[in-house]
Amino acid sequence: MNLNNLSSPPPKKSGFRTALEFTGIPPSWFDKRPRLPSRNWLIFLSVTQSLIAYYAYDRRQSQNIRQDYVDRVKHLAEESLHSLDFPRTVTVCSAKWPGDDDWDRCPCSLVPIQPIFVAAAIDYTVIAGKRHGDLATHVANDIKTARRAALGLDPPPLPLLLVSKGTPEVRRRRTLDGGTVIIGRAAFKEYMTGVRRGWTESLQRVDEDERLSKELEGDGHFDDPEPSSDLLSDFADGEPLPTPSRLPPSRPPGIFSPFATIRTPPPLSSLPTHDSDADVPTPTHIPLQPPLLPVPFVNLVGIKLVPLMIWDFFNERHKVRAGAEAAYKLISCVKRPFERTDLDFDLSAEGYYKRSTAAIPADVQRAREGYYKALPEKLATARALARGEREPTKLESEAPPPTEVELRAERLKKEMRWRADERGWELVRPEMPVEWDKLWEDALEVFVDPPAVRWDNQSA
Repeated sequence: MNLNNLSSPPPKKSGFRTALEFTGIPPSWFDKRPRLPSRNWLIFLSVTQSLIAYYAYDRRQSQNIRQDYVDRVKHLAEESLHSLDFPRTVTVCSAKWPGDDDWDRCPCSLVPIQPIFVAAAIDYTVIAGKRHGDLATHVANDIKTARRAALGLDPPPLPLLLVSKGTPEVRRRRTLDGGTVIIGRAAFKEYMTGVRRGWTESLQRVDEDERLSKELEGDGHFDDPEPSSDLLSDFADGEPLPTPSRLPPSRPPGIFSPFATIRTPPPLSSLPTHDSDADVPTPTHIPLQPPLLPVPFVNLVGIKLVPLMIWDFFNERHKVRAGAEAAYKLISCVKRPFERTDLDFDLSAEGYYKRSTAAIPADVQRAREGYYKALPEKLATARALARGEREPTKLESEAPPPTEVELRAERLKKEMRWRADERGWELVRPEMPVEWDKLWEDALEVFVDPPAVRWDNQSA
């Protein structure tokens, strides 16, 4: 008998395994031994887990940084405020980023600042320019309105409930205690331009729509060609004009309407009064302005900047720290005079503009030429239908073409937009420096880090 042919007895099964076999689990599953995944799976799992862990670490650090600065300023919200006093109010100015067509929301650079202001019970007002030049126009108009009210040309634009809340000097002091947050270099350029316009331009009120309408009257695009003999015979027979489009289009529609013979009292705004604001000279110096808090901002737009977008997504804590430190500067209220070197604020951000932004003036001119090229056909159709020279087609009956009056309004709206875009881009283009005037030397201040924060950064 060969002992080698004898098979070894099977290993003794434990009671737990025997019980599991009776549950219906295949016996082959108990004989399998665990092994490592393949190389590709190991690479995938390692990279995925590393990214998830880094993302969680970044967000946790961001939350800790935000909470740290909230704890520093939350005691300010517990301070009592007199019933006739004003809370500290901050103005946040932002402008459209060149090349970003989706600028319909508050910039993401405000997100790290907002929790700190809320924790310190500081009110803030956001002025977001949706097109180039909007912020400059808004700042200039606000300054002119304040100047007119100070000179007594206009009543102060304050609600009746706020008139009793302190004297104008007290409100002025609270305004200076607030400050102005400027997000990005584009907003910085527009803000400085708005300050210059507000203090140097005339205080005379000008209706931009009316001024541009008068300017466009003589360009010849709406001139009516010589009327035909049939049309002259119609005038000789005394046939009334069916629509205002029969009038000479070079004049504003409605001037010779039947209601023009009825004399109605003109509105108060059109009464011939002595406009004393036109004689107000430019001030030799301007009063102290709310201190500035420039906050760097870069909006990554374009396929070439996708790697930087990914980097920013996993390093949100740096933005949170920068925003919290900027808000803490304003809350600490430590200031210094504005210097000429501050004009180079966030100069490196202009290197992230898309190359296509250089063609903005050419794009505006191309759109203008295309519109005026198609305008004669639209105008001829509108006049032919208004004069009854032909019947409207089936398509024109379903969707009536614009009338001459509507074409004039459309042209005015487009010209205002094109010219505003050209002026706005001229302000923020990289080649244009920030405006500066000697009047601002003693009127502008900048928030800086408080001494404690400086010492902490140096010791770290």
